[in-house]
Amino acid sequence: MSSASSLQRKQTIQELQSKEYDLLVVGGGITGCGIALDASARGLSVALVEMQDFAAGTSSRSTKLVHGGLRYLKQFEIKEVAELGKERAIVYENGPHVTTPVWMLLPFHKGGTFGKLSTNVGLRVYDFLAGVKRSERRYMLNAIQTRGKEPLVKTQGLLGGGVYVEYRTDDARLTIEVAKAAITKGATLLNYAKASQFVYDDSQKINGIVAQDLVADESFTIRAKTVINAAGPWVDEVRKIEGQQQGKHLILSKGVHIVFDESKFPLRQAVYFDTPDGRMVFAIPRDGKTYVGTTDTFYKGDPRDMDIEQSDRDYLMDAIHYMFPKVQVTDTDIESSWAGVRPLIHEDGKNPSEISRKDEVWTSPGGLVTIAGGKLTGYRKMAETVLDMVIKDLAPKLNKPIASCDTKKIAISGGDIGGSRNLKAFLYKQTKKGVELGLTEQQATYMAQHYGSNADTVLALMQMNDTALPAWLYAQLRYSIEHEMVTHPNDFMIRRTGYMFFNIALVQQYKAEILKEMAKQLSWTEEQHKEYEVELEQEITRATTAK
Repeated sequence: MSSASSLQRKQTIQELQSKEYDLLVVGGGITGCGIALDASARGLSVALVEMQDFAAGTSSRSTKLVHGGLRYLKQFEIKEVAELGKERAIVYENGPHVTTPVWMLLPFHKGGTFGKLSTNVGLRVYDFLAGVKRSERRYMLNAIQTRGKEPLVKTQGLLGGGVYVEYRTDDARLTIEVAKAAITKGATLLNYAKASQFVYDDSQKINGIVAQDLVADESFTIRAKTVINAAGPWVDEVRKIEGQQQGKHLILSKGVHIVFDESKFPLRQAVYFDTPDGRMVFAIPRDGKTYVGTTDTFYKGDPRDMDIEQSDRDYLMDAIHYMFPKVQVTDTDIESSWAGVRPLIHEDGKNPSEISRKDEVWTSPGGLVTIAGGKLTGYRKMAETVLDMVIKDLAPKLNKPIASCDTKKIAISGGDIGGSRNLKAFLYKQTKKGVELGLTEQQATYMAQHYGSNADTVLALMQMNDTALPAWLYAQLRYSIEHEMVTHPNDFMIRRTGYMFFNIALVQQYKAEILKEMAKQLSWTEEQHKEYEVELEQEITRATTAK
């Protein structure tokens, strides 16, 4: 039986070696996990390996929006806007606890990218193409109303604004909830397992991999009828394992975000705004913080070891001071930051912002199926597309029926609350339970929103706390180890909770006790303890480098 517990890691590896799978996915970001969920729901036997933690690449370092692609209207990518808008609604319904509709203000100024007519028409077309429900359709504001909506917006040259709905998400939690749903459907997933070689059949077609267990430093073989490369920024690395890489290749675009406490940047309304160079940037309030991003520059190097340069901070600071002149923040006010890359399919002569975000699929002579490009919002549709293609070749090899895609209606882990219409009632009921167990109302609501229908399982772990950690934090840590495959402290601090980015003070306060408890739960050696402690300190330094 598949497990999402780090305590069952050895058993998971034994299971991966025990049979030939119908499908093996390399890559545990949102694309790979989405494929695993779709494939297992169709009745295929599925394995997935990820060389880092789930969502450790692009899928935890985005702008944290499941958005409908408004920017693509400027590039006349009409089909892209229509599809992303519809997918956004599906993502929300299947996991309303990790996706939240937020009203976004798009101010327009004299001489800016958007004017009154283009904003009005653009948002109207956007609503139509994206199938936006009536209650979330755009409306227009004059200059006075725009200032009332967000007083920090630049008043000089302000002509008005448009207001439309975007969907804020926790990208890493969205990914892990999709991964857990795949496991529930029977898929076998493993993090910290790197594909190091391909295995071939007598016809020189790929039928498996040799994987390196990066925790125990041991190799093992996984057999599969079909292998899909969904390694995000590393798809070309996986392709190179097969031999000479030909044809299309990736180019990476670096995106940086910076975070301020709301006392320094008291934004009350999410804003999508012009920068001096004509790009568009988001400023978004979240959990007592305001974050701003993103940059968009070509990046060469290993995304696993990417620092934020002074030029990145300067660009975002210039954008803030341009649109919010009353906000006098400096580098020393940056609490935390993160950098990630977008894996784009190379197009000659185009800068990063001009390259299409469309996904593409291609197959190598050895049968390796690669999917690259795309966006967080479109993960479900990407999975459907690649699997529909793969199944045409795979079906004759199987002695069982294969169902069609049904992920439009499959709730992800934590999403079993009856859809978005029941979210408010669920949060009320779950908050009440948390308060009865000794949490503050704020803490109880947070747990309900963070874990959705899994919240009761998390809350039950509070009573087992025998550490110096607060009971709610202990419960989160214990749950993440037993149900969310947390192996390294950064898995917990960054991707299961987001504390590294949005509550760095908590990380600093409890890091020693968290390391101590993880060492106990996961039976670390002294050497592992020191190694993981160094990793954690490196990430804290990277996140707070502006300080």
